[in-house]
Amino acid sequence: MSILYVALGGGTGAICRYLLGLWIKTKTKQRFIPTAMLYVNVLGSFGLGLFFGMIYNEVPFMVYEDPLFLLIGIGFFGAFTTFSTFSIEASALLQKQKWTGLVQYVGLSIGGSLAAFLIGMFLFRL
Repeated sequence: MSILYVALGGGTGAICRYLLGLWIKTKTKQRFIPTAMLYVNVLGSFGLGLFFGMIYNEVPFMVYEDPLFLLIGIGFFGAFTTFSTFSIEASALLQKQKWTGLVQYVGLSIGGSLAAFLIGMFLFRL
């Protein structure tokens, strides 16, 4: 049953990531850095933080038996956010030797995602 929760959440998260990424690309102009997945990853990290703050009030470590965590935490947000696409886009900037863009993209992606997660999580601790 656990695999079903992860698959259901993951399929939904991947579809949402794809559609949101397309929408962002149509609404924003080409930037110095790839913005669609940057926005998706930061938004997904914020959402995951909200989920953890609402449901667990902490960062849980041993919840792999919890169906809600499997469905939303691992499934939906695991598929919604994408480290693999981040890696492809960062590698493309590296190959093109766009050093400033690479540093900005990596810094904003990692720092922004971490900050968004913490903000989302701590909104429910207040």
